[in-house]
Amino acid sequence: MNANVEILLSDEERQPVECWTRVMGYFRPVSHFNKGKKSEYAERVWFKESKAFAEQSVCHCVASK
Repeated sequence: MNANVEILLSDEERQPVECWTRVMGYFRPVSHFNKGKKSEYAERVWFKESKAFAEQSVCHCVASK
């Protein structure tokens, strides 16, 4: 099979995906959240370790001069 072939699916062929997240130490499906918790979930900022490490290194170098 050619790796560059794009597969197109109609809406009838798709399956819904259930997103789970960790809340208070355990995992729970986002679909079971109430309106307020769904709003909090939408406002979350995703953490990227490589970016945080780079920013920490820059701050450390500037502070040491």
